[in-house]
Amino acid sequence: MPYTLSNTSLNLMEECHRCFWLDKHKVWKRPAGIFPSLPAGMDSILKAHFDSYIGSGALPPELKRKLDSTEYQLFGDKALLDSWRNWRKGLRWEDSRGNALTGAIDNVLTRNEKLVVLDYKTRGYDLKEDTAAHYQNQLDIYAFLLEMNGHPTANYGFLLFYVPKKVQKDGAVVFETTLKRMRLDRDNALRLFERAIALLNRRCPKKGCEWCRGRY
Repeated sequence: MPYTLSNTSLNLMEECHRCFWLDKHKVWKRPAGIFPSLPAGMDSILKAHFDSYIGSGALPPELKRKLDSTEYQLFGDKALLDSWRNWRKGLRWEDSRGNALTGAIDNVLTRNEKLVVLDYKTRGYDLKEDTAAHYQNQLDIYAFLLEMNGHPTANYGFLLFYVPKKVQKDGAVVFETTLKRMRLDRDNALRLFERAIALLNRRCPKKGCEWCRGRY
């Protein structure tokens, strides 16, 4: 049977092969934790903020401070961008057996006729040395999906972190922004996908974690 995978499900595979197998075979699903609403709310606000600059020839201030606006522009096709952002549709690629990899992207820049992946992250505390590395697979997957859908994509992308720093006297919260450039590897995304499909086509792994041990 064909499977549909995403960055979220591949992250689950990286955490526990057994949880991943049970989930995708619809045997048992790991209980979902409480998802903080602030990042989701920030995501919507940031998309609207960035979209207000589409077609203006300018970059939002947090990017303008780091990138040359004569080289980089926001992706101009708002309708197509909205379709890529839709978690029900998003970007999709299928292999020859009908297995699919999907992703819903935050934003895209253009430079030298290539697309550059841009993803927002909201954190409650300062970045650590390895913080950006935790999102490597996600960016690799987005770059792979763009490329496989016929959009030439740069071999690097950006993570834009927002971290709250202070509350002003008028009550407004001030965020500090950090832009991290990440080298991307589309082959890594394909390897992850193929490894996941191979795992799903085998018997359920015996070794589990504290969540799935003894569940099947």
